[in-house]
Amino acid sequence: MQDHVAIIGAGIGGLTSAALLAARGFRVTVLEKEDKVGGKARSVEVDGVPIAGGPTVFTMRDVFDGVFEACGSSLEDHVTIARADVIARHAWDRSGTLDLFADPDRSEDAIGDFAGAAEAAAYRAFRREAKRIFDVLDEPFLRGDSASTPFPMMWRIGPLRIGDTVAMRPFDNFWKAIGGHFKDPRLRQLFGRYSTYCGSDPFQAPATLMLIAHTEAKGVWLIDGGVHALALALASLAQQKGAVIRKRARVAEICMQSGRVGGVRLTCGETIRADTVLCNADPAAIAQAKFGAASASSVARMPDTKRSLSAYVWFAHAKTQGFDLQHHNVFFSADYAREFREIASGRPPSDPTVYLCAQDRGARLDSPLPSAGRERIQMIVNAPPNGDRHTPSAKEIETCNHAMRQTLRRCGLELDDPMPHHLATPAEWERLFPATGGALYGRASHGWAASFLRQGPRTKTPGLYCAGGATHPSAGVPMAGLSGQLAAKVIAADRASMPRSHRVAIPGGTSTRSVKTGSTA
Repeated sequence: MQDHVAIIGAGIGGLTSAALLAARGFRVTVLEKEDKVGGKARSVEVDGVPIAGGPTVFTMRDVFDGVFEACGSSLEDHVTIARADVIARHAWDRSGTLDLFADPDRSEDAIGDFAGAAEAAAYRAFRREAKRIFDVLDEPFLRGDSASTPFPMMWRIGPLRIGDTVAMRPFDNFWKAIGGHFKDPRLRQLFGRYSTYCGSDPFQAPATLMLIAHTEAKGVWLIDGGVHALALALASLAQQKGAVIRKRARVAEICMQSGRVGGVRLTCGETIRADTVLCNADPAAIAQAKFGAASASSVARMPDTKRSLSAYVWFAHAKTQGFDLQHHNVFFSADYAREFREIASGRPPSDPTVYLCAQDRGARLDSPLPSAGRERIQMIVNAPPNGDRHTPSAKEIETCNHAMRQTLRRCGLELDDPMPHHLATPAEWERLFPATGGALYGRASHGWAASFLRQGPRTKTPGLYCAGGATHPSAGVPMAGLSGQLAAKVIAADRASMPRSHRVAIPGGTSTRSVKTGSTA
């Protein structure tokens, strides 16, 4: 009989593992509590129009090219994808904008025109350092096994490459390191923002996170339908390899059998036997006994103070005017330090930086703008991860909405008011992803050791594994994909080395066969 893997959650990490494990011959059942796959990479309907939710920046395409190739397919067989000429458009006020391009020479020229030749040279040096950090960490850390301390990774780098180890700059402060490159405060703010890609405060993060700038400079890709379309593609791929995806199937308990995993019990009372359980939820949900007390000690409990950023996210079908939007746009606050002090104090920022994804804007500079009328936009404002302790009042929401519009207006962008929209707050993120407080990226990368404290694929309980953006190696779409790849690799290796044993009944409900469904992607 095939080994059976039950996967809790159909996010990017879980779906990646599902496809790879099914391709290896495992019997795979994915259990998703919502009525759609994708996890944070979801779709939200506003004004009768589907708007891609969750992450919008797609980098490190090679991660998913590898997944599809391993399953005998290709990414382009499943999605329409194009490389963006403009990585992002940035604005601070009405005086002008700064674009970064897929072509680094064009970015350098743009920075020179915007801030002078010295800053263009600084960008060259910054880009070289970001690339070196990425090259040092790519294989041993991002694509390698997780470690509870940095020493195994340093051994993989090699004791004779001490210069590379030092080049990671784990003990240097990110914000100060950015300031060592750029004197123009606007550029310091622009490149300092990269720490928020993994939900971290630029004033508390290590300089190592400069590598994020290189992942973006390597290429940003636009997918028709957004990252949610990638999730649908992964689901379809997994099903083609034989995986079963069950939606509206909420797991109540991870069942134990003789000191190891024996399956899961659903809230409907059904028990599904499984040799292996892969949890694609935030590991905090296990630690806080959201899947039963028996498995709670499988992972270390993370203090709430270590949570990453949350966000207020507007999904809107809006009329825009006064600013020439690209697909990715960033409108900066006037005081970045105050913005993060307010978040650290538990309040949404009074003068926020706003990220805006204009989903109807094309991948190329010569793409036609949306037709007259409304366009689909997603706007993100960083917020404290206190959704399990605080539900914002109508007045607080209106204050946050006003602050967001003020930032856009300062930079020359006007939105119609009122506009059809849905606002997701930290409280809603907590409801969707329990035990997180609305933190969207797992553990914040604050301090030199934080990246080594993320949950890896193996847990303390035999047969129970973790994957997803809250686990090793980090947050974000490609990192969630890498976590899914690593989990699949580890599960296959562990199962290959285990003796087969006779099945017995497991506690936690009536043992039943898992129900196979048709295509659900």
